[in-house]
Amino acid sequence: MSFDVVVSAPAKVNIGLNVLPKAENEEYHRIESIFQTIDVCDELRVKLSEKKNVCSVRCDTLVLPQSNTITKAYERFCELSGIDAGFEVVLKKNIPSGGGLGGGSSDAASFIKAIAEILDFSLTDAFADCVADKVGSDVFFFLHNGVHEASLVSGRGEVMKKINARHDFHFVLIFPEVFSSTKEAYSLVDENYKASMKNVCPLFDEYERIYSSSVENWTFINSFTSVLTEKYPAIRHALQDLKNQGALWADMSGSGATVFGIFESIDSARNALDRLQKKWRFCYYSGS
Repeated sequence: MSFDVVVSAPAKVNIGLNVLPKAENEEYHRIESIFQTIDVCDELRVKLSEKKNVCSVRCDTLVLPQSNTITKAYERFCELSGIDAGFEVVLKKNIPSGGGLGGGSSDAASFIKAIAEILDFSLTDAFADCVADKVGSDVFFFLHNGVHEASLVSGRGEVMKKINARHDFHFVLIFPEVFSSTKEAYSLVDENYKASMKNVCPLFDEYERIYSSSVENWTFINSFTSVLTEKYPAIRHALQDLKNQGALWADMSGSGATVFGIFESIDSARNALDRLQKKWRFCYYSGS
């Protein structure tokens, strides 16, 4: 049987990201954040393979490791469902890899949806979350949110509450080609905690209210921003450039290193993008 499904995998930005200190008995850090998807998307073309029990992934621009988020999602899906169908995946990357935009997790979530569609498999929330649990924390969010949607996210990423996404502003993103691993980013935050240094983030109960208020008055903080801008000046320069171009608010997404600014109109965002592209190789625009 030959059957192609083409699906988009949207990126997300973190509007505020509070990393909580990890207790001695905890394996993962807990976070508090608003995740909002944007229309910068990867594309996956998924096809049934003649070979069973195999998932092969080809990417147009990256050499992927043999074990990646898509193959992990496939293995977990098969383990829980008992299926033995094989798949071929062609991945077109538009989301910067390792940029804090959740590209790998989004790819995994979109792949899960695609194979469920191909197999006419009833993908319940409970089943999808069981797959996500073994693949990556952000996969939970992408399984339940499409483009231009938003959720309050806590725990290690598995606790979500959908909120009304704002559609009255525009994003400009810069990937400054700084590659900091998630492990390094969390380690730097932990060092700050050991030194009794902590960013003062708003209470999580206030996130939705603040998000709904004027962007100029936002008090959100990303716990990773201060430690990574100190180590990687290019991130700080990218943030400053966004502010210099008129961004109402700017911060880093996730554990970096992509930064984004929020603009009040499409014209102001597009004008900023045109100017920033003269300096930065990887710039992106997204409506909200």
